[in-house]
Amino acid sequence: MLSPKDLQAMLQKQRHAAEENDAKRRAERLRLPYMDLVSLHVPTELKAMALVPEESARAGLLVPLQLLRKKLVLAVFDPTLPETKKVADELKKKYEVSVVVASKSGLAFLWTFYKYVANEMDEISGRVEIDEANLSNILGNVKTLGNLKALIEGFKGQRTSELLEIILGGAMALRSSDIHLEPTKEWGVFRLRIDGLLHTATDQFPLGAYHSVITRIKLLSNLKLNITDQAQDGRFTIALKDRDIEIRTSIIPSEYGETIVMRLLDPNALKVNLEELGWRSDDLGIVTNVLKEPNGLILNTGPTGSGKTTTLYAFLKYILTPEIKIITVEDPIEYHIAGISQTQVDTDANYTFASGLRSILRQDPDVILVGEIRDEETADIAMNASLTGHMVFSTLHTNDAVGAIPRLLDLGAKPQVLAPALSLVIAQRLVRRLCPTCKTAKKTDQKTAKQFEVFLENLPKRVDRAVYTTITVFESKGCEKCGGLGYKGRTSLFELFEVGEKIETAIYENPNELRLKKLANEQGMSTMQADGILKVFQGITTFAEVEGVTGPIEWKT
Repeated sequence: MLSPKDLQAMLQKQRHAAEENDAKRRAERLRLPYMDLVSLHVPTELKAMALVPEESARAGLLVPLQLLRKKLVLAVFDPTLPETKKVADELKKKYEVSVVVASKSGLAFLWTFYKYVANEMDEISGRVEIDEANLSNILGNVKTLGNLKALIEGFKGQRTSELLEIILGGAMALRSSDIHLEPTKEWGVFRLRIDGLLHTATDQFPLGAYHSVITRIKLLSNLKLNITDQAQDGRFTIALKDRDIEIRTSIIPSEYGETIVMRLLDPNALKVNLEELGWRSDDLGIVTNVLKEPNGLILNTGPTGSGKTTTLYAFLKYILTPEIKIITVEDPIEYHIAGISQTQVDTDANYTFASGLRSILRQDPDVILVGEIRDEETADIAMNASLTGHMVFSTLHTNDAVGAIPRLLDLGAKPQVLAPALSLVIAQRLVRRLCPTCKTAKKTDQKTAKQFEVFLENLPKRVDRAVYTTITVFESKGCEKCGGLGYKGRTSLFELFEVGEKIETAIYENPNELRLKKLANEQGMSTMQADGILKVFQGITTFAEVEGVTGPIEWKT
């Protein structure tokens, strides 16, 4: 026997089916498309709904669904009704209107979203202005994750916009690169990625407030409010007095609701000066010499989030002068640099890395940046561009610098083209920097000191050992300046090798990585791990950080 609740649900389902069948018959009679606005989770755009006031939409038994340039999809109950015709005829003066037939309950479901349209037109424009006084207050009060946790859990305001300001302002105050909002059965979880690691700000975010924040983020990012079971991507901008901060939004469905990740792209956080990235003097000398060449292919390798693109931006800024033309094709454009023509991959418009690179070459550039080499076609065009007088920068996903050559050969690169085209290969990782305010020195025993001494003796000759005559190893502690984390900011670990005569000759013979590593070591390559150890000796980072990205350190004795 059915419970009253189950019986009510069954009857409601039958009523909905009967109403939708009636709408389907009307659509067939009128020879128009039919659409179930409830069951199909039809993507609804607020910018489309905003074209018709709620009162007129209800009176005309209709709702605008989607607007793409001048094409408008309009859902109606009956297009022959006088009020419907009146609104539709007005819309047809500006738009190419396509009509679909829907049920009254389907239309009523979408009318509920008008509450977001009425006062939200500024928001769906994709820009949000944080009140300067509120932002200053947040930046002044949020010094640690604990401060932010207290603000979130103690929030008593009624406006969701104020709560979102605390989330965004708190993330900026703590130098976060990403904001993670995740629902559980009873609470929302709010986490921040700071210097590459995730930290929980609060795991007791009230679900009511959580869902309100999600809705507001979707509004700002111009995403579909009524789509909750599909992934969506969008963006919006925080407009500050001195700069704009772009926010990239990614939403996916999860067990207890929607999970959101927001990437903060703050121009002030971008280090585009070459010298600030963490180069040793010998490596920097090699890089600057190669950058002075009129042509060549420079590759930066490493996993996602290792700082590859930032380094390439620094290269562009270093060589940028009014006398040369620089064009990029990126996916996406992470930061805008004045004086450079930047283009973005658009697969819908068939503008890929390969097609974009081909188009760029017709624009008479001197320098080209290709966001990533993913396939044979892109690799082939990039290498040939290098051979025809262009300086080309790009990235590749490999574990180390020498791995770039086998990777390109696997992609189908021709050895006779690759060998003369490739100038320099770099591998890069990011490690956290010790907070200079609270780092404390560690004692070093005799055995460890001997290991350090042997390590320095085995370094390539080009590394200046004079810098490391006095070695002091530090550890993290935590203070207000670093938010109690013990680290503040990140620096890069590098390894690089120039493609000299021996390596160029080896490429023609399709070498394996072992042989390439031997040749790179013979010409004085210093590994990423060695670079990391030297940064520990300088008090910049810790052994734990270095081992976290390069693996366990095997000391020689």
